[in-house]
Amino acid sequence: MYEQTTAREIDIRDIRGLRIGNAEDQEAKTGVTVLLFNHGATVGVDVSGGGPASRENLLADPLTADNPVNAIVLSGGSAFGLAASDGVMRYLESRGIGYDTGFAKVPLVCQACIYDLGIGRADVRPDAGMGYEACKDAEENHPQCGNVGAGCGATVGKICGMERASKSGLGIYAAQVGELKVGAVVALNALGDIYDPGSGKKIAGLRGEDGSLAVHSCDELYKICERTDLFNSNTTIGAIVTNGKFSKAEMSKIASMARCAYARCINPVGTMADGDTIYGAALGEVEADINVAGVLAAEVLSEAIIRAAKVHD
Repeated sequence: MYEQTTAREIDIRDIRGLRIGNAEDQEAKTGVTVLLFNHGATVGVDVSGGGPASRENLLADPLTADNPVNAIVLSGGSAFGLAASDGVMRYLESRGIGYDTGFAKVPLVCQACIYDLGIGRADVRPDAGMGYEACKDAEENHPQCGNVGAGCGATVGKICGMERASKSGLGIYAAQVGELKVGAVVALNALGDIYDPGSGKKIAGLRGEDGSLAVHSCDELYKICERTDLFNSNTTIGAIVTNGKFSKAEMSKIASMARCAYARCINPVGTMADGDTIYGAALGEVEADINVAGVLAAEVLSEAIIRAAKVHD
């Protein structure tokens, strides 16, 4: 039984075994966020978008070997940004971290990318050097929200072009119920508009000609439904991290339950032009109910999205 009936906010660093770091190029508007797991994590994944740019997601498949994942990388750069994981692997290998094959320790790293080539410079993307720098930043473990890391080039409400979109960024939030702790990190780069589920108020997204938020992306979508080349610059990616003890299959379920946050906060969402991806990482300390963890995951991810949406240039 959980004596506590409401979730209370905590610092995401209260989840032991997790370190978070960022690196970015503010001029080019792109960056990397890395989640390092001191002793590995049991990782699942939920992919709901139609165009994910990702690396090693099969490590999170319950049908593959049950080996601890050493890091999750969130980045900009579209598929070009997958190069950031090379730097993360180099950092981990230099510290003797990885799966021991008998001949070398191979770091296990999952990654997802947002498309941010439409802002800043399209010819500058996260690379191995930026991935390595994000790991170095994680040594300090001072996670930040805003125009940092994978959120550096994030935008929302792009259905009518970048000139009418809103700036968004990286959001972080964590909460605790009883001994169970759940945190969320999200790079908010959605096609759709962002709403506060508590009030129903639109807080970011498509802007009208006058700069107001009175217009809605769904209305614009319905007007141009016969077009087939509509979107190319979206994807919201994130990670749920918990001190709960869960299997890969259970973490995949928790990640899919966390996706409710996307439906609560983003509209439209999960289109074929999005690559929406959520990782779920368990650090395995606390026996907990999967339903409690999944519901709490959706709560913290919703709040992380709201925080990511309140970023300004």
